Amino acid sequence: MTEKKVTRRTAAKTTAVKKTVSKKVEAKAAELVLDAKNAGFKAGDVYQALAAEAKPLTLAEISAKANISREDALLGIGWLFKEGKIKNEENNKVALA
Repeated sequence: MTEKKVTRRTAAKTTAVKKTVSKKVEAKAAELVLDAKNAGFKAGDVYQALAAEAKPLTLAEISAKANISREDALLGIGWLFKEGKIKNEENNKVALA
């Protein structure tokens, strides 16, 4: 059996394919929809998580209980702070007002 010989052209094609694939994956991960409807839904998710626990929660606990990302939890928390629905507690915890 003979071994395949890697040429510069073959190596360049392989590198180009890898770069293209990684760019497509990065573009999908960075997409975040910021509009009033989405913010309202995330605020509802945060509110429901806080109401279900009936105790102050941290950002990580809220995002885990509501099953949303950290960024979406922050978006919802901001909305609820603006409306006066939640208050800040000790140790960076948030509770219903």
